Amino acid sequence: MKTNDLKRGSYVLLRNGWEAEIADNMKGNTRLATVFGEFTETGSVYAHDIIKVKIADEWHDVEHTPAQIKLMDQLKRIGF
Repeated sequence: MKTNDLKRGSYVLLRNGWEAEIADNMKGNTRLATVFGEFTETGSVYAHDIIKVKIADEWHDVEHTPAQIKLMDQLKRIGF
């Protein structure tokens, strides 16, 4: 599944190990999500930080768009 195909209510696993629930139906480099980490907060997350989606109690890998991969590479180069 591609990150742009994730719909509101999808449970995802982020690169940092925290789980989140997608809170929008948008596409692009950022998504609105409720993150269940040290605290539960809703805000923007980079789409390239979404690595898995939970479907029928099983985790599945997600695919990133070329634009999302390019942004991730740019952020790595500047040390972000």
